[in-house]
Amino acid sequence: MREARIKILPDIGEAVYHCISRAIANARLFDSAACDIFRRQLWVAAEFSGLQIITYAILSNHFHVTVRVPRKTPVSDQELFRRYQLLHGKSKPRDQKTLSTIRAYLKANDADAAKWRRQMLARMGDVSQFMKTWKQNFTLWFNATHRRIGTLWASRFTSTLIQPDGFASEFVSAYVDLNATRANIVRDPKDYRYCGYAEAVAGNSKARSGIMSLYGTLPWKDAHAQYRLTLFGIGSDAREGKASIPYEDFRRVIREKGQLPLSDVVLCRLPHFIHGGVLGSRAFVQEQLAAYEKRTRARPRTAPRPLPSWYGTDDLFTMRNVRQADAA
Repeated sequence: MREARIKILPDIGEAVYHCISRAIANARLFDSAACDIFRRQLWVAAEFSGLQIITYAILSNHFHVTVRVPRKTPVSDQELFRRYQLLHGKSKPRDQKTLSTIRAYLKANDADAAKWRRQMLARMGDVSQFMKTWKQNFTLWFNATHRRIGTLWASRFTSTLIQPDGFASEFVSAYVDLNATRANIVRDPKDYRYCGYAEAVAGNSKARSGIMSLYGTLPWKDAHAQYRLTLFGIGSDAREGKASIPYEDFRRVIREKGQLPLSDVVLCRLPHFIHGGVLGSRAFVQEQLAAYEKRTRARPRTAPRPLPSWYGTDDLFTMRNVRQADAA
């Protein structure tokens, strides 16, 4: 039996999630063309769902995405129709006929309009619905392009609830953008086309807004400087079996960009959070565990656990013990 995902309900407050999914049999199915389509579909699915992409990384056999789910707010019929048209408004006659039918529903504001409105609102502001939309649309494209049938994914996606207003979100986002560097594909994350950081450096305003959201009201120039220092500080930390950024590159980035915003970032190691837990301060983890137990009526089974000393920080807690093998 599947366990319910740990979520912050959108009518209670904002939430950040780190999600990951792997291709079936962990096969390296995604070439550059597939990665590019998947990247473009990501932005459409996020806008449709009303979520913000903080960053992402798409590799040949899996992907990561860090997504911010805002607090629930009313969505007008006009906005719902715009989002529907964004996802389904193709030039095919069948699609145009469907759009005309929905326009008629909304103009009449009848039972059909109420039903369509309910169906659309159920897909808004929810990380599970967002992931379903994104993955299903890509599967349809991939199967049609490669003349295949059946599932494309090894299992349902895994997710971790991340503290949205602390440095946990910055840590996890940097981990995501460093995937291609750790895999020894590129030396500098900005050179890997299919990650949020590279797209932000290239000028995509949505990608920049995602990274800027980690730093409050800082403009892009300052947010980028801090995030790049964080990336190189974490990326230069050597890991067994993983590539790392040469330390001289890290020192060069310090000279170019100034001081590190968080002095302990260099020593921290990010866990490979793929099994659906919670990361943040002790109070944040305790609060989410209590809410989860109340919502699911589950018996208390755990308590906030500090990250092991080999991660180099005493400030982060998780819902489960983290083994050294879990490190990225």
